[in-house]
Amino acid sequence: MENRRAEDWGSALIAGICGAVALTAVHQLARRVTDDAPRMDVLGERAIARTVRAAGGTLPMQPTLHRWALAGDLVANSAYYSLVACGRDTHMWTRAIAMGLVAGAGALVLPRRIGLGDAPKRDHLPNQIMTVAWYLVGGLAAACAGRALKGAAPAAA
Repeated sequence: MENRRAEDWGSALIAGICGAVALTAVHQLARRVTDDAPRMDVLGERAIARTVRAAGGTLPMQPTLHRWALAGDLVANSAYYSLVACGRDTHMWTRAIAMGLVAGAGALVLPRRIGLGDAPKRDHLPNQIMTVAWYLVGGLAAACAGRALKGAAPAAA
């Protein structure tokens, strides 16, 4: 029983990592292709800068700050998307869609409310659509990975 729980948590974490990597890959690719691409990485840089300053540290130079922001995004989004693969399999797709949509909407609304300001071009409709769609892609990627991992897991005796 205890082994099964650890296996479930491990599978959920791997699924979350898959969702976070999918989101980050789409985000980084699109920002190289279009000027309207969401720039959640800029918000990540602002959050890191605020934290480092509050701790009295020295802010790293670019591109180190950018890499830290991407790493932070991957860690936070992996944890978030791992929740997609937790719980009953029958609800995994519903969780994936709901969590993707909520994360996308939150990415549009929360930064200003937590003191990070607005992401560049946040008011452009294509940017808003891409933001929500990409977080949805992350949720769906996590569900795909979670489903594959749970299907590959040995049956409990």
